Amino acid sequence: MSDRLEKLEILTAEQEKTIEELSDQITEQWRVIDQLQKKLDSLTERFLALEEQTAPETPVTKPPHW
Repeated sequence: MSDRLEKLEILTAEQEKTIEELSDQITEQWRVIDQLQKKLDSLTERFLALEEQTAPETPVTKPPHW
């Protein structure tokens, strides 16, 4: 009985360590995702600003066949 209890305690300790490591990895991944999202938002704003600057101002005219 004592051997069985010891095995269960070891298993529980190993699982607790694994869960803690996975939790740390998830936390780090969310931090990276947040950074990437901020960079993407910034680049999107820059792209849209550049697109507005370079867009030709085409006057609205009727086609020749009208």
